Amino acid sequence: MLIAKNIIKRYQGVDILKGVDISIAPGKITALIGPSGAGKTTLLRALALLDLPDSGEIVIDEDKYIFPLDEDEMKNPWPDVSIVFQQLFLWPHLTIRENILLPLKVKNIDRTAELKKFIELFGMGDFIDNYPNQASLGQRQRAAIVRALMLHPKYLLLDEITSSLDVEQVSIILSHLNVVRDAGVGVLIVTHLINFAEQASDQIIFLDNGEILETGKEVIKNPTHPRVKKFLSMVREVS
Repeated sequence: MLIAKNIIKRYQGVDILKGVDISIAPGKITALIGPSGAGKTTLLRALALLDLPDSGEIVIDEDKYIFPLDEDEMKNPWPDVSIVFQQLFLWPHLTIRENILLPLKVKNIDRTAELKKFIELFGMGDFIDNYPNQASLGQRQRAAIVRALMLHPKYLLLDEITSSLDVEQVSIILSHLNVVRDAGVGVLIVTHLINFAEQASDQIIFLDNGEILETGKEVIKNPTHPRVKKFLSMVREVS
């Protein structure tokens, strides 16, 4: 289980996360929704221990971290906790295939046969040996997702990974996330696609202004918090 308790994160004296509690269970998909600037990406970075909280506690299976914490006192949770950012972070001088395989080479792991399955599943055959600047943003997003999945993470954190994909590719990702969930991986998705969040997740969390206002499977269908109701009403009006 990936658990965060009372997480506080400050930037320049401003609280971005204000005592956030969240848990990511193996074999479950959690969708994190909310307005821009709510602190969603900051929370993902904290959970992956890329940007340490100012206070609070994070538990990753048997490993517990109580903050503030010296970085020398912790071990890197990657690839058990893997994250795909909206910015993707693909090396420009490597092909898409090389980008995907590079983390595995670092760990001296050969999963070439598995990559062939992903290439077919995500329709990457036409661009797998292109460089990132020769691929569309949607193609690069697929590559970043596959790179993370190839690492066999226990917990997969996805930051707006459907933002540049068409309806067909979103459907493909949804179907594959179900396979990932069935394999026992705990998944946390940050998304602005409300319908995708509802279809993909076992649990939905609404974050606003650094605070979790509502949690549950029925958050989108039957919100109870006034702020959540207002946000979802506005989203439906423009969708």
